[in-house]
Parts: sequence; C-alpha cells; structure tokens
Amino acid sequence: MAKTVLITGASSGIGEAAARALVAKGHHVYAGVRKAADGERLARELGERCTPLTLDTTIPEQIAAAAQSIESSGLDALVNNAGIAVPGPLEFIPLDEFRRQFEVNVFGVVAVTQAMLPLLRKKRGRVINVGSIGGRNALPFAGAYTSSKHAIEALTQSLRMELAPFGLAVSLIEPGAVKTPIWQRSDALGETILSTASPEANTYYGDSIAAMRKFAAKTGAGGIAPEVVAAAIVHAVESARPKLRYTLGTDARAQLALKSIVPTRARERLLRYALTGKSG
Repeated sequence: MAKTVLITGASSGIGEAAARALVAKGHHVYAGVRKAADGERLARELGERCTPLTLDTTIPEQIAAAAQSIESSGLDALVNNAGIAVPGPLEFIPLDEFRRQFEVNVFGVVAVTQAMLPLLRKKRGRVINVGSIGGRNALPFAGAYTSSKHAIEALTQSLRMELAPFGLAVSLIEPGAVKTPIWQRSDALGETILSTASPEANTYYGDSIAAMRKFAAKTGAGGIAPEVVAAAIVHAVESARPKLRYTLGTDARAQLALKSIVPTRARERLLRYALTGKSG
C-alpha cells in the first residue's frame, strides 16, 4: 500500500537516496529542500510521486507551510534527515556555530516532529530519525556534531516511549561513515573555523587536526553508499514492525564492539592515536 512520506534534507546524500528509493516503491514523497532549484530537479527526475517543499528546518514559517501543504493528503511517515556537521576543537569552535549545529540537528528535528505529529496521529504513522553511530561514540574534533547526535539518541528513545501508547512507531537510523557531501562541507567549514581562530588553535591542535582530516577523508571515501541507508529507511517506512534501531556499516559495528569490550581509558587512547597519531 502506497504511503505518504516527508523527508527533510532531501536535496542530496541520504535524503535524496531515500526519496528515490521510496518513489521507486510506489510511495509519494514530500521532499524538503532549502533551494528551489533542488526541488525542481527532484520533481523533474522523480515525477508526480515527488512533491518538493521549501523547508529549512530552522525556519518556523516554512515548517508550518509544509504541514499545511501535506494536510490534505495525510502523512504516514516523517524522516528527519536534515543535518550538518560543525567540526573543530571544542576550545575554539565559535559559540554561534555550535548553536547552529544544534539548531539544525536537534531543535529542527523537534520542531518538524511537533508540527507533523497531528498528521501522523490520524494515520497511526511513524517517525524515523537519521542519527549517527557518533551518537553513541564521540570522537575528537567532532564534539559539536556527535553531541547533537547523542541528543537525537535520547530524543528518539523518549519519543518512542511517549508515542507507543498511541500506536506510533519511532525508529533510529545510525550509520557509520556514508559517502555524502557532508564530508566536503564540514571539512571546508572546519578549515574556515581554524583559519579565523586565535594562533593558539593551530599551535595546540594543528597537527592533530591535519591528521584527523586525512582520516575523515579516507573514511568518507570508503563509507557505505547512501542507498544502503535509504534501504533501511524504506524498511522503517514499510514494515509492520520496524526496527527500533538500524545500525549500518562495518565501521559502526566495529565501534560498538570496541566500546563494549575495551575499557574507556584504553579505548580513548586507541582512538586518539588512530585518528590523530597522538595518544598522550
């Protein structure tokens, strides 16, 4: 049976792959994008089963307009996918950038979910949050991003318990590295942050950040395809009993295994050395 699904952050990466996969299965997708050109492209390529919506999850007026647009057709599933990554040492990340990290990755998820729940209730629908394995395993120089994904972990669990009595399912997608443009965008942002920080930032962290960027580039290039994540999202949309958690990628499973068997102090020392070449 065809379902109606809203996906935020559908202009590229996981969101676009999920939109394509759901349309291919006969579902109708409302594709949330920030740029009109991206919406026009998706509508042209995916046809009548894709309705683009201008939806910046940090703008309340656009969220309200999206809910109004979907109201007549109803909503079976919400995929909270929109997200950004703000990298850098916590000591020097500008607070405005840190706040923007949470505005998009956390408060935007809450705002969209609150707006769409009245529609989801009518169809006993479901919420699917796209998190990250970083939500359970923090890394150096990714504190802003991983803390936002830790928040999504908690929000998803709380929301699931709150909505279960009403028959609404809530799932979490937690991939490891995925081949998406977020790697390039976050690397460019990290370079900007470091270049505008005080000289001490380079003195203290320059070598470690350079090593981390090389590791991140290699990891991103070797990550799973967005289509793998999209397949999990399709399952969470279609299944009569969707999984509570979809852990995707060998690196994600390896991180969890390491966390479960290696003491914290030793594990953090291993991670620091693997990512930055320094274990001190």
